[in-house]
Amino acid sequence: MSLDHATRPAAVHGAGLPPSLSPALLRRLAARVAAGPDAAQVTTTIPFTGDPLAALPVSTPADVEAAFARARAAQATWAATPVSTRKAILLRFHDLVLERQNEALDLMQAENGKARRDAFLEVTDIAIATRYYARSAAKLLAPKRRRGAIPVLTHTTELHHPKGVVAVISPWNYPLSMGAGDAIPALLAGNAVVQKPDTQTALTALWALDLMHEAGLPDGVWQMVVGRGSSIGTPLMDNADYMMFTGSTASGRQIARDAGERLIGASLELGGKNPMIVLDDADIERTAAGAVSACFSSTGQLCVSIERMYVAESIREEFVAAFVDRTKALRIGAAYDYSTDVGCLTNQSQLDTVTAHVEDAVAKGATVLAGGRARPDLGPLFYEPTILTGVTPDMTLYDHETFGPVVSIYSFGDVDEAVERANATAYGLNASVWTRNGAEGRAVAARVRAGTVNVNDAYAAAWGSVDSPMGGMGDSGLGRRHGADGMLKYTEAQTVAHQRVLGFGAPTGFSESAWASTLTVVLKGMKRLGAR
Repeated sequence: MSLDHATRPAAVHGAGLPPSLSPALLRRLAARVAAGPDAAQVTTTIPFTGDPLAALPVSTPADVEAAFARARAAQATWAATPVSTRKAILLRFHDLVLERQNEALDLMQAENGKARRDAFLEVTDIAIATRYYARSAAKLLAPKRRRGAIPVLTHTTELHHPKGVVAVISPWNYPLSMGAGDAIPALLAGNAVVQKPDTQTALTALWALDLMHEAGLPDGVWQMVVGRGSSIGTPLMDNADYMMFTGSTASGRQIARDAGERLIGASLELGGKNPMIVLDDADIERTAAGAVSACFSSTGQLCVSIERMYVAESIREEFVAAFVDRTKALRIGAAYDYSTDVGCLTNQSQLDTVTAHVEDAVAKGATVLAGGRARPDLGPLFYEPTILTGVTPDMTLYDHETFGPVVSIYSFGDVDEAVERANATAYGLNASVWTRNGAEGRAVAARVRAGTVNVNDAYAAAWGSVDSPMGGMGDSGLGRRHGADGMLKYTEAQTVAHQRVLGFGAPTGFSESAWASTLTVVLKGMKRLGAR
């Protein structure tokens, strides 16, 4: 199906938006959706106000098929493009993101409802990840000599070829980090990408795509489709050579089943019920400040945010008082600047979940120390940062992910108990440990069953360490992003072994038994010499 971006209708709404989000910009971004000129449209809204934001074309299954066909045609040329050229394009993209960050910040706030400081962390994240992979790609993808079967006589090389066309399904909660972060290493590895961003925050992802084209990315190499998973999820899976998904555990299980049926790889970052352990020697004020970021960044709509907090009994009273004071001092509201600390939830479903979880807990005996109520006076989707105590296993939020600005506090007597309770979950995405003793903090962290554990930080230390893998254990997913794993998962490893002069069969003049005896002596000698 051909695309006619010039004639496709793209209604634009959003009165009162920042000047950077002009009707012309929103139309240009909407035109980036891979959909036909007569596509149906879906209107997104501004979480701060509930007003319409923009109308986006809706991709059909046929549009997805066509996008994959274009991607396959473009990928062959892109894979043959020198890594140095790919690197240069990505580094130009890096610069454009930083130069035009106000557009991105305004878009993220208009689509997601988060506070500006949280949106800026996404800009920072994309800059760091882009620079890392652009400057690491050549080394990660270079042919590597490996030890051969027979020293000197076996020349063995490990190669990495791109998978082909990668499908990326990205969520609404981090529209730039997730909207571009997974495509970057896939593109640098020589793949094409067909991506389905969440419709509510598709404009931010489309903004990243627009900048990537401005940086020099060829047409067809990265495309985006918009629509419900129930409509276009099947053609995405059926055409993909690899699937990258961030979202719920339930959806992740289905994607894993489908990928297994097709015998393609999948990387899945799924849900979490992340714990924080506060040891008895923790710096109270520093930890309380860290806890605010851990629990309420992006209005708690962060896969790695903290929802369970375990505090040493000996400091519980002092810590809770400091944490409650800092939480109550947070500035909540809608502002396209840095004047607020906490924004709103992104959609009515999230507000309903947060409200239901808190009301259920309170009805069953939990105590609200801060927050605990919606704020319709600020906007339709605002909910106060909430701290609960007295949460018990019969309450929904005890072990179900809330994905909002809600945390429950528990106490513990010793470290073994804290670790046991932190690990008492099917999830294992992120965790946090606070102590003045760094060595002890790292030792406790190593005992927590989570893909990333931060000592004296909430999540940014591990997430920002992009040279190291990040991902979940248990119900929190499969695969890793970041580090070498984050790029090489998008490649097919190939071993090329060249056997020279002498092979493994008995050479002329040797009987099979004599050759077996000779090789036995050689193998024993290699072990004595320390050979691997």
